[in-house]
Amino acid sequence: MLYKTKGVCAQAIEFEMDDAKKIHDVKFIGGCSGNTQGIARLVEGMDAEEVIRRLEGIQCGFKPTSCPDQLTKAIREALTQ
Repeated sequence: MLYKTKGVCAQAIEFEMDDAKKIHDVKFIGGCSGNTQGIARLVEGMDAEEVIRRLEGIQCGFKPTSCPDQLTKAIREALTQ
């Protein structure tokens, strides 16, 4: 899935979700390289709902969202498809 982010430095997030609802191969396009690589590695193989539970609502500075929060929005969208 390719998700176009809103309100963060990263322009998009690519990831795969398998039939068991596990998250794989997360790649952020843009954003803070070290942080986004860290997020991608931490969520590799994690259950989609667990990623949402842990990362939803995280803010970046004064922004109402963040790259981790945008990942949860992308996952929610993928779960509804």
